[in-house]
Amino acid sequence: MKTNTTARTAVRPLIRACAAGLVTAMLPLSAVAGPTIEFGEQGSLTFTYALQGWLQQRDYTSSTDNSSSTDAYLRRNRLTFSGQYNDYIGFYAQLEAGNDSKLGADNKSVYYRDAYVTIDYRDDLRFIVGRFKNTFSRENLEACLEPLTLDRGDVLPYTPFAGSRDTGVAVWGNLMDARLQYRVMLADGREDAETPKDQPRLTARVHYSFWEPEFNYGYLGTYLGTQKVLTIGAAYDMQKDVAYGNYPSRSDIKDYDAWTVDAFMEYPSASGVYTLSGAYFDYDTGNAFNMNPDPSLPVNSNLKGYYVKAGYMLPNKVGVGRLQFFARHETADYGAKTGLTEYYDNDRNSIGVNYYIDGQKLKVTFEYADISYDNQHPTDQALRDYNQATLGLQFIF
Repeated sequence: MKTNTTARTAVRPLIRACAAGLVTAMLPLSAVAGPTIEFGEQGSLTFTYALQGWLQQRDYTSSTDNSSSTDAYLRRNRLTFSGQYNDYIGFYAQLEAGNDSKLGADNKSVYYRDAYVTIDYRDDLRFIVGRFKNTFSRENLEACLEPLTLDRGDVLPYTPFAGSRDTGVAVWGNLMDARLQYRVMLADGREDAETPKDQPRLTARVHYSFWEPEFNYGYLGTYLGTQKVLTIGAAYDMQKDVAYGNYPSRSDIKDYDAWTVDAFMEYPSASGVYTLSGAYFDYDTGNAFNMNPDPSLPVNSNLKGYYVKAGYMLPNKVGVGRLQFFARHETADYGAKTGLTEYYDNDRNSIGVNYYIDGQKLKVTFEYADISYDNQHPTDQALRDYNQATLGLQFIF
């Protein structure tokens, strides 16, 4: 009995470390974690502070002003508390005050962006309960402080109802030595005053890793050459009775469904680190937006599009850090009509560079983007061609 007790005591720190690592890797902000305090034999609490400061120049100021603008703001400003209650139960809470000072909106309110509990019964059977990232698109699940490009896409990776996060429960796990991963999420979805019926939202996702497995709930936009990765994934998202085709008469109820396929590759070699990623999206709400919908139905409720992004990191340091070049192309087809014209359809092309002074903990990013619309809106400057340049500083503690 003494030998078994000693063995269990020796194994507990290893189990706790593995569990804490899994929770940390699930975090929506980053796999980089700050100081940790341990409580008792199994409990722990980790604090993380993260800041992204952007200086951005754009060819228009607002939808009614075509003069160029220069804006300095905090793209992300986060304080995170994460850890373990015991070997099986973890927790995560994130306070956010993002986009502070953007376009003159100072002193943004602080709110809980994420708040959830994790239950890790086995590697093939895990649970998340609370408010957390939608499990639909890979790019949404990529840590926003460990992207390849400056940021994710503006619209494509986010579902029209609930956006990047939703409140509910998810079941997920790893099979076949973590090469195959599944996720099923049941959440609120759309439930505002204009929703015909308060139905649950259901999301399912699966991916397969051919090389090294991506076994965490969250992904990274780049592994900085630390892993050799080739993963393909697919997901389906649906919710019944989300909108009226004829809102004034409260008739012609529409269902929502969406699907996506994606692929990611990162290949480290003696000549440098090569990264390639892409995805296709199809969001469908029965074309309700072009009928007579409620005023809050989002324009991306019917949207098709894709993105492709690539990166190359030099094999050796440049000065004190590592240099990584990247490019991204995105095409979005909304099908949203104003009269007989579709003004929202656009292409986005961007190029840029990351300079990693201390990995993702301290880096500088520059990106130049060209946004072109298929049809120029006659008055709305936000729906006309424009260019945008952004210089960003990222700090994580």
